[in-house]
Amino acid sequence: MTGGAFSATTASERLARIHAWLETAPSHEALLQVFKEISARDKGAAKPVKEKIDEHRRQKQQASLADEWSAKAQAMLAAAKLNLADAMAWSRDAAKAGAPLSREPLAGLRSALADRVAHIESLSHRAQVLRESSLLMAQRIDVLSTKAWTDAVLAQAGLQADLARFDEEWQALGQDPHWPSVDPKFPPMLQEASQHIHLVWDAFGAALTQTQAAANDPQLPLPAVPAWADQLKVLRGAMAPGLASVSSQASPAVDPEEAQARAQAKADARAQAVTKVTALLQSLETDLAQGHTKATSQEAAALRQALKTHAKAIPKELEATAQAALGRAGELEGWQRWRADQLRESLVAKAEALLQAQAPASAETVAPDEAAAEPVWVPVVTGRKLQETLRELREAWKQTDQGGQPNQALWKRFDQACNKAYPFVQAWLEKTKAETQAHRAQRQALLAEVAAWTQAHVADTDWKKQARELHAFSERWRSSGHVSEKVFAELQTQWKAAMSAAHAALEQAQKASIDQRRQMIEEAKQWASAPMLKVDAIKALQQRWQTESQAVPLDRKLAQKLWDAFRQPLDEAFARKSQARIQQAQAMSALDQQVVQAAEQLEAAVAKGDAMAIREAMQQLNQAALPPTQAPEAATTPLTTSEPVEEATPLEPPTEAAVPKPAKKLIAVRGDDRPGQKKTEVAPPTRGGKPGFGRPDRGREGAAGTSGSRPAREGARPAAFDRGPRLGDAAFRAQRQALEHAQAALKKLAMQAHGEVLVHLLSAWQHREADQLPTAKELGPRLTPVQRQAWVKALQTPAQGDAWVSLLRLEMAAEVSTPAEHMAARRQWQLQWLTQRHEAPPSQTWPNDVATVLQSAHDDSAAQRLQNALRVLMRR
Repeated sequence: MTGGAFSATTASERLARIHAWLETAPSHEALLQVFKEISARDKGAAKPVKEKIDEHRRQKQQASLADEWSAKAQAMLAAAKLNLADAMAWSRDAAKAGAPLSREPLAGLRSALADRVAHIESLSHRAQVLRESSLLMAQRIDVLSTKAWTDAVLAQAGLQADLARFDEEWQALGQDPHWPSVDPKFPPMLQEASQHIHLVWDAFGAALTQTQAAANDPQLPLPAVPAWADQLKVLRGAMAPGLASVSSQASPAVDPEEAQARAQAKADARAQAVTKVTALLQSLETDLAQGHTKATSQEAAALRQALKTHAKAIPKELEATAQAALGRAGELEGWQRWRADQLRESLVAKAEALLQAQAPASAETVAPDEAAAEPVWVPVVTGRKLQETLRELREAWKQTDQGGQPNQALWKRFDQACNKAYPFVQAWLEKTKAETQAHRAQRQALLAEVAAWTQAHVADTDWKKQARELHAFSERWRSSGHVSEKVFAELQTQWKAAMSAAHAALEQAQKASIDQRRQMIEEAKQWASAPMLKVDAIKALQQRWQTESQAVPLDRKLAQKLWDAFRQPLDEAFARKSQARIQQAQAMSALDQQVVQAAEQLEAAVAKGDAMAIREAMQQLNQAALPPTQAPEAATTPLTTSEPVEEATPLEPPTEAAVPKPAKKLIAVRGDDRPGQKKTEVAPPTRGGKPGFGRPDRGREGAAGTSGSRPAREGARPAAFDRGPRLGDAAFRAQRQALEHAQAALKKLAMQAHGEVLVHLLSAWQHREADQLPTAKELGPRLTPVQRQAWVKALQTPAQGDAWVSLLRLEMAAEVSTPAEHMAARRQWQLQWLTQRHEAPPSQTWPNDVATVLQSAHDDSAAQRLQNALRVLMRR
């Protein structure tokens, strides 16, 4: 079946035959059988078979998913009413499930659903436009009622044509097969608009017909439209002298003074009408410029009523301007109502998206019909996030209602969605309340336990045990869970009081121990300053110190400080005694003198505080410690305090009279198993330590100068490397102490220099002066000249851009903490950065991020964050 793959002699031939067999498209069962047999013989040949099996499984799974989602899409397309939310979520849910949307039939179904959704949205838009057109026709008819009735007669034909087009469009929408899928608010809204415009049109036509008949026959009654009735009265000659033209009937003679008074009254009435209409027009135009919907509606209604009352008393230009403003007000009101509905629909979608349907956890416990009818709703976000989201949505809805007319249908959906999600908030609040009560009870129990412990250990003197138990209490308090700030403040006060009472005895014992140790320090100084050292008394004093330090624990730094103060005078006393003994026995050797002089020079350099002088003095001291026969360049590693040396403690000084027997020579052998390393290899010789320490060939010379070691045997190991004479005790101590002081001084100077460099860098950024930027030598080897030049260019250009991303990258590169208000941004950026596989990590691009920060404007908080990051990055 496989073409001889199992009988192939080589792995490459077997793999080639397997590939040739796979090209024949074998069945899934054959693949399983071959994989079972060949996986035990050749893993490499089994790998392509395994990949083919996985490919078959994926295809089968995708085919099953394609059938499932195809059935869902076809069911939605076949339904008489399409749910837009389900149709738009179909592609997202199918992609999330892994269905092959790029292949048929899902690709065609997705396109069909998209076309159906677009068509339904187009119907919704047409419905909104049709409703607005009905409102505009009603406004046009309302405006015509304030003009001459002859203008209404001329505009009647155009209005009738517009109304006919409205009816045709309304019927076309109702006959569309997808009209039932439109939002349920649109059909009743259009039905109401159609009824309203037809009622207005019928009333307009009846009033216009009555006006035309009254104009032809003076005996007929006047129409109900005030402006048209006034016009007919003028035609009939029944108006007052100041408001109508001269009547056809003869009028009696009028007094000139009365005529002048009437003319003046007429002029005043016209001026008042112009003033009133102008004021209302200016107020309306101001509201239109600011976009106030409610105020615009009120001002438009007032201006429309003023035009009805004073239409004949104002100029034509002012009337035309007012009519244009009324038209803009109607358009703005309609647009803002539509925009408010758009915002409300967005808020409704967000509120409904807070919950998502989820299948039951166990299909055995839920019946199929019940599972299909009642899905399990779970929140997308939980806890405080859900609570804050609901609060923000309701506040946004209130702000939307303040700018336009309310929409009860959308409000009902929005309120139902919020109320549906709020029980999860209540459950979270109850859970949080229960956890807070449990944590509070836990802390109160811990307070009671501490109080009981304090009473039980009143007479206890095991201070180490007490310190450990009190530390355990503090750790339990830190991990006792979260409570509210008010409760924590109350409990924290009680906790401090309880711990203070619990620490009282221990603190009193520590205070007494500190006083006793200081007394022992003074006693040590007295013994050290005595002309003759009493070793037994000093040993007893040291024993007392050890007993006290083991009995009463102190802070580590304080204990070390007291121990150093106690040890220093004794060390100095033993050093003086050893020096005196050496001087009495023999004069200091030339090598010791050279080392001591170099150590003194190093101490002088340390006192000056010059880093270069300290390094040169350290180099001279390391060279002085070499034997005269060894060249300076042969020393590969200078002696430092980090090399393993014997701790010089002021114990019993070496005995001068007794000469020990030469011990059997010990050979140091490496105990590792590195390649090329022999078990019998002798450890390399090291320097340092007290005289004779660590020398495998040490032996005392007899009176005749002969070595005390055994004579060499034939075949024995070669003699150890001749390292020259060893340093005396005084020279060694001087060398070690000088090197310790020098290294501490260099570390302190480096820290000071690093702080000054950062201060100069931040000052250059604040004042944007590139001349203040530290030099490349001051910035250290971590920064190249090219990168420093980029910093200079950033400071020379004007401040621009935002550096929040660069600050986050710098904090990630330095592994320092980010302020609490930027933690969410840091987590979000880290998630985005993880998706970018080929992007360099922040630890490699931090100089570029610093340049970006220097390019931006200076900020105190940003400067503090930059300083915290550079304090770590420039010292690595």
